Amino acid sequence: MTQNALMERLGLRHPIFGFAHSVDVVCALAEAGCIGVYGATRDTPEEIAERLALIRRRIGDKPFGVDLVLPRGMPATADKRAVEAELPERHKAFVQHLYDKYQVPPASGPGMRSRFLRSEEIAERQIAAVLASDVNLFACGIGAPPDVVAQAKNDGKLTAALIGSPRHARMALDAGVDLIVAQGHDAGGHTGPIGTFTLVPQIVDLAGKVQVLAAGGVATGRHIAAALAMGAQGVWTGSLWLGTAEHEMGPKLRAKLLAAGSEDTVISRSDSGKTMRMIRSAWSDEWDAPDAPKPLPMPHHDILIGDLLGAVTEHEVEPLLHYPAGQSIAFVNELRPVAAVVAELATETERAMRRLHR
Repeated sequence: MTQNALMERLGLRHPIFGFAHSVDVVCALAEAGCIGVYGATRDTPEEIAERLALIRRRIGDKPFGVDLVLPRGMPATADKRAVEAELPERHKAFVQHLYDKYQVPPASGPGMRSRFLRSEEIAERQIAAVLASDVNLFACGIGAPPDVVAQAKNDGKLTAALIGSPRHARMALDAGVDLIVAQGHDAGGHTGPIGTFTLVPQIVDLAGKVQVLAAGGVATGRHIAAALAMGAQGVWTGSLWLGTAEHEMGPKLRAKLLAAGSEDTVISRSDSGKTMRMIRSAWSDEWDAPDAPKPLPMPHHDILIGDLLGAVTEHEVEPLLHYPAGQSIAFVNELRPVAAVVAELATETERAMRRLHR
């Protein structure tokens, strides 16, 4: 594929940014000529420092990134007991109902969402761990604080913000980010209401000289060619890597992801309190039932359901198993190494670009 300024700046062979919560996937993407972005939001500051250092040792001087979700309005301090004391009895009873109905055994420890409280205190320490590292790219999943962006840029790090609307893009541009990830409604995780095909050209026009990545529904070389045709400099991918051999997960969840189609995803607040696209399961159905309580705001919902979700994952309680995933999960239907996926994407993109030139 023709090199562009962003690829040249980062030394990439392919204009592919791959988001994953897996160190192995991030490293494999780097080896394949792409850039992996490690999702570190649910890691402690100490874990972030350790894992970023591990990635650097494994990939040498190849580029990689890290992503943190930095929402506004979180508690000032990480006082988990204070939040637990505020949880409504009706919500706690509903969680117990799910334990009982699906016969979920207790977890061996706190769940991923409840082992620490999302707060300004934790966020500041997570940011400090990222800034102290030699990571090449610092991406902000929700919110891009101007002071954090400035610090990262002063350290020579490329900065990015994931946005879902022109309004959010303007805020990110005002914060001074180097790169805008225009994430459409197709995407997994925290996603907005505007479709990818509609959002990306708007953000390209709005961003001016700031480079844009297309995200949401990207899973083939045809998608990459379309992103480039819309004016993006590359693509941001996530769900695609859930079907790779390097992404560790239990066999029941893996089977559910590989079998899922686009219509098997649903937008729900049942995981974090914020809208999130995920694989539909009894979990989202239960919270969507007419007599179910409404999910609580973040971070209260994290603490309410975190231990239950941890137990569901640990014991592979199949009806409740789910994972954040976008509509592009329909293209993920067999287990393959990251290198094989990247090679196919490159071939497909070149083929699509040749068709366009003809």
